Amino acid sequence: MKVSARNSLAGTVTAIKPGAINAEVVIALPGGAQITSVITIDALTELKLVVGSKAFAIIKASNVIIGVE
Repeated sequence: MKVSARNSLAGTVTAIKPGAINAEVVIALPGGAQITSVITIDALTELKLVVGSKAFAIIKASNVIIGVE
């Protein structure tokens, strides 16, 4: 897999909540953290994601929002 993003987190799909156009996909990371992403239904089908699939959350630094309280 070759991508330009440098932040890649490997994990396992633990939940998929499909909607009419998009699906919410939850990936469990080693150590217990989880990351959630919204992808299109077409991408869900093309990637053949199911609960239990190994997957990567790939994060482009310019698309991360950080906040504090």
